[in-house]
Amino acid sequence: MKILLVEDDAQQAGYIRKGLQEAGHTVDVAADGRDGLFLATTASFDAIVLDRMLPRVDGLTVLRTLRASRIATPVVVLSALGEVDDRVAGLRAGSDDYLVKPFALSELLARLDALQRRGNGRAEAEQTRLQTADLEMDLLRRSVSRGATRIELKPKEFRLLEFLLRHSGQVVTRSMLLEAVWDYHFDPQTNVIDVHISNLRAKIDLPGLPPLIHTVRGAGYRLGGDAA
Repeated sequence: MKILLVEDDAQQAGYIRKGLQEAGHTVDVAADGRDGLFLATTASFDAIVLDRMLPRVDGLTVLRTLRASRIATPVVVLSALGEVDDRVAGLRAGSDDYLVKPFALSELLARLDALQRRGNGRAEAEQTRLQTADLEMDLLRRSVSRGATRIELKPKEFRLLEFLLRHSGQVVTRSMLLEAVWDYHFDPQTNVIDVHISNLRAKIDLPGLPPLIHTVRGAGYRLGGDAA
């Protein structure tokens, strides 16, 4: 799994990171809540290990912000606060699990494995059709249509539209698109996104129909039937 570890204690972060990597996971580390929130909202992770008491932005605020942004990445909260009320607060904030410090690394690994199994189960149950307004994508048939009109897309355009559909109604940034569609973890300083969005618009936003692909100035793009 690709895991984001948000932990301000450098020694503990190093220990957890080493253990996760030895178990075969890829790990990115943020040392405070603000950096953790930035990474969690601009990159894709399979799970987040989140310390509750963090500088700059505390862990539960990070968690609530993610859930309010409809980011459903599984989160394990780590905390020295282990009373029932503390654990309940963590779960109600949107965590999928809550682990009290000190803990055994083997237990954290086991809980992450359990989250992965639950995630796989959800993935299997996912719909094979994505839709917004009258735009529909059939993932099994690899087909796209708007109303009764079938739309032919190139592979990269299909992948771009699939990402937009999976985040329908949300603003997706250029960084998110570069990583999810082009597998770039840096900005190549090209107009590759603009070109593909333009091509996609020409095929999706057909003359006489309400536009579905909206530019959000200074932020990115949003797919949806409403212009707001």
